[in-house]
Amino acid sequence: MSTDFQQARISLGTRLRELRAGLTGRDLAARLGWTQSKVSKLETGRQTATADDLRAWATATGNPDTVDELVSRLNGLESHVRSWRRQLRAGHRPVQDALTVEYERSTVLRAWEGAMVVGMLQTADYARSIFQLYAELHQSPRDIDDAVRARMHRQHLLYGSGRTFHIVMWEAALHARVCPPSVLAAQLDRLSGVIGLDTVRLGIVPFGAAVRVPPANGFWVYDDRLAIVEDWHAELWLDDADSIGVYRRVWDLLDQAAAYGPHAHRLIARARAQLDVA
Repeated sequence: MSTDFQQARISLGTRLRELRAGLTGRDLAARLGWTQSKVSKLETGRQTATADDLRAWATATGNPDTVDELVSRLNGLESHVRSWRRQLRAGHRPVQDALTVEYERSTVLRAWEGAMVVGMLQTADYARSIFQLYAELHQSPRDIDDAVRARMHRQHLLYGSGRTFHIVMWEAALHARVCPPSVLAAQLDRLSGVIGLDTVRLGIVPFGAAVRVPPANGFWVYDDRLAIVEDWHAELWLDDADSIGVYRRVWDLLDQAAAYGPHAHRLIARARAQLDVA
């Protein structure tokens, strides 16, 4: 969980405690039909309130006029941490559409991915395998075909002018068996073809490369105005300069360890040869 998110949650909890003035936590819990531990967790920032929780709290403490304020605080908090459970309620296609908006708004995009091929360079079959895995993990609606079409449509941005993609991946992403071998083979062929595109600068960090930061979770930085970071439970949408600066420094350090051009091509070819697929 990000520090900024936790600080915002603690701040919301402090405001809830202010509104409870004159009531004990036990009394408020009884009024709401909650456990006392829930009241405590909300006030100390150890649990995220829902909008319904906030409305109930405002009413029970005799402060119904604070509902809009509290919900606004919650919306601001959630705009930075977008849980997969909430995002995927309507399936994967809406998530792809939201990301496309950010791609279209940007001119210089930087990506790091250590576990799989980045979405902008995926084949349709590879993307389908990835969406299937995540649909199973998050038990989300199976709108996989729509999600694949949205991801493939976004790739037209690779072939236009005025936009540059600086993509760095760990060599592990070339070997991860997140799909059938034949699908991975076609995906690696696709990567080989990407090297040389005017709009794409593709680097691979070799297994044996000295790195100055651990190759951790994947992220994108859009024009130094937004960083989107993926975790198992949520995406972090970070628009403050300090956070974006951290991810730019991480990207720069990984970029320094990456192989480009013919060396990157050899790494991809080596992974392809190990598949033993015609």
